[in-house]
Amino acid sequence: MSNCMVIDLKKCVGCHGCATACKAAHGTPRGVTRAHVRAEVTGTYPDVRRVHVPMLCMQCSNPACVAACPNEATWKGEDGIVVIDKTKCIGCGLCVQACPYEARYVVSTADGYFGADLTEYEQIAAAGMPAGTTDKCNWCKERLDKGGAQACVTACTAGARIFGDYEELKSLIESRNGYQLMADSGTEPNVWYLPDFVNE
Repeated sequence: MSNCMVIDLKKCVGCHGCATACKAAHGTPRGVTRAHVRAEVTGTYPDVRRVHVPMLCMQCSNPACVAACPNEATWKGEDGIVVIDKTKCIGCGLCVQACPYEARYVVSTADGYFGADLTEYEQIAAAGMPAGTTDKCNWCKERLDKGGAQACVTACTAGARIFGDYEELKSLIESRNGYQLMADSGTEPNVWYLPDFVNE
């Protein structure tokens, strides 16, 4: 079984609810965004349209970040999720440079949003965000392992995100001309986008 995430750009309204929910769920510090929404303009004048493209770790089948890590701190598990062992990560940033999707970040400081004095919530979240290590989306592995859903999927009010087995979602992907970002990079991303109607 191979899991994937499908994001329907026709439904995404760019509310940034996914990014907000992700930040709340993981307590990522300033400058670290496991999920964010990129705005793009498509078409040719006068037929132009703004499209919102949610971004996250693509959980590649052939992840460039794994090959780049000199300390074996990042790897792809049996469940297909690329994870980081923060006890092994030395924060060298080689995986950040290797990722073509700009989905990795070096945590440069132990400070919270309001400085060195962390809020109670930040104190809890900081345990998984030590300064000098790399961070990225892990598809909310801790939730999936307990039978739950990703924070971004749960928070999407438009229902633009679907997570599941690729074989079960394959017909949807093919019927809507789904595509992968940078499909020619050789990374084999497991996030699929269903195009906005302008691009279909």
